[in-house]
Amino acid sequence: MSEKSARLADQRERLVALAAAQRTALAHNIEPWRIPLARVDQGLAVLRVIKRNPAWIVVSGVLLAALLRGNSMKWLRRGWVAWQMLRGLRSR
Repeated sequence: MSEKSARLADQRERLVALAAAQRTALAHNIEPWRIPLARVDQGLAVLRVIKRNPAWIVVSGVLLAALLRGNSMKWLRRGWVAWQMLRGLRSR
């Protein structure tokens, strides 16, 4: 093996070891964020579903109004405003 090939093999070996050490350090540093990031991901999935099906907001508003009976008109108005806002955002 030539001297240049030996140098390249040594350099490659050092770089592979360095990459392995960096992967280990990154995995160790990311571990505390694993659960919070999973929750954020779940929240974004819920928002995507709601964006695709905005009628769910209206249904939940009507359901809430039915459960609270005393303030049902106020909640229905809020639900209507929310529905209109979502339709406006969706049309963009």
